Amino acid sequence: MGKRTKMLRVARYRPERAPTPYFDEYEVPYADDTVVLDALNHIKDDIDGSLSFRWSCRMGVCGSCGMMVNGEPRLTCAAFLREFPARSAIVVEPLQYFPVIRDLVVDMSDFLDKLKEVKPWMIRAEEKAVEAGEYLQTPEEIDVYTQFSGCINCMLCYSACPVVGQDPEFLGPAAIALAHRYNLDSRDEGRAERREVLGQETGVWDCTFVGACTEVCPKDVDPAAAIQRSKVEAATHGLQALVWPFGRRA
Repeated sequence: MGKRTKMLRVARYRPERAPTPYFDEYEVPYADDTVVLDALNHIKDDIDGSLSFRWSCRMGVCGSCGMMVNGEPRLTCAAFLREFPARSAIVVEPLQYFPVIRDLVVDMSDFLDKLKEVKPWMIRAEEKAVEAGEYLQTPEEIDVYTQFSGCINCMLCYSACPVVGQDPEFLGPAAIALAHRYNLDSRDEGRAERREVLGQETGVWDCTFVGACTEVCPKDVDPAAAIQRSKVEAATHGLQALVWPFGRRA
């Protein structure tokens, strides 16, 4: 019996050759363990070396191989060719809602700017001296934020989010989830700084709670829950400010 093959219909964008995107089709061999990323590497290595795309670990850790596969945001290292109908081409496109640089490579600059805006790092009013020891946490304190620490910045949630599609200024699921992760960390003191960013018009209140971000997250981070909890925190803080204007909590 001959090798099984699958047709990939791959989006191409090479501005030096054509001003608009187009598709090329490639027939690739596959086995039960072949993923879309393997197929793309086969195309680049053996069929068309001009194809451009990002990837690194092939283990669902780096997040760099995210693309649209048959219209859904997927990590191509985890999308097996056997999942798709035998007689239909697999359509591979760059993540939607991002500017395309070339072929399947998108511009991440706006996402990275939003990420910096929410300050997803430990903030302390005063750092204690190294000789004073570590900032210790109990297992229970770690459990509070562990789920929201799993984000790999793959941006699948942005491509799944209809709000991002309608309002490019929206901070977006991953950035808000990471802000929430640090707000929950007992060692952090930056909640007030992040609150100003999360509470703006393009922050948590821009979310309409479709939940698509959580559905596509490959690490079960649940950014939709992070956004809704951040809304509750913002509303609670606002109410406290009205009731106790001189005893406002950080």
